[in-house]
Amino acid sequence: MNQELEHIISKVREMYAKYGIKSVTMDDVARNLGISKKTLYKHVSDKNDLVDKVIDYEIEQLKKGMSCAEKEKYNAIEELLIVSKILNSKMKEVNLSTIYDLRKYYPLQYEKLTKARREKMKESVIKNIKKGQEEGLYRNDLNPSIIARLQISRVESFIDNDIFTIEEMSSEGFFKEVFIYHIRGIANQKGIEFLENRLKDFDSNEFFNADMLPNQDKD
Repeated sequence: MNQELEHIISKVREMYAKYGIKSVTMDDVARNLGISKKTLYKHVSDKNDLVDKVIDYEIEQLKKGMSCAEKEKYNAIEELLIVSKILNSKMKEVNLSTIYDLRKYYPLQYEKLTKARREKMKESVIKNIKKGQEEGLYRNDLNPSIIARLQISRVESFIDNDIFTIEEMSSEGFFKEVFIYHIRGIANQKGIEFLENRLKDFDSNEFFNADMLPNQDKD
């Protein structure tokens, strides 16, 4: 992907996240980017092609995004705490209309993105469980594949529910309850003791330095 196209795609991604997909026209895209429609159509054939490229870009960012927490100086529980805090903060940016538009009007792209997210989450959860077991923090009788799929199911159910609002799901209290609930289910006594002690003085700013955050687009 050349630099001009990547700039266009990253900006369109922001527009879709803010306004949804259906309501954003090609005229809106050209006007927002300060380019002519002729220039826009040099890179994409139509809106369907544009959406497809945005999804491909989203998948590429997804593959890069969680490597920030996979650093040796943190144990498995700390890594999971970092990732969970990042995901929790990103919940505030979720626009449900974007998800609904993608699912209803672009089912193939929705399926492709969903598959990629599931594969990445499954890979990350399994890797974290194995690390926690090696460190003596997680139970050795766990089935990593089942735990990973349970996590995927739980995360996806947050979107399609009318029990919790996005505001509730992105709150500090919600994050804490879900995180403790999960760790207590997979940790052994040593892990639970570490969790209780670590949460007493946990400061998210300790972790969220520039080199620890997922890759971000820069203007």
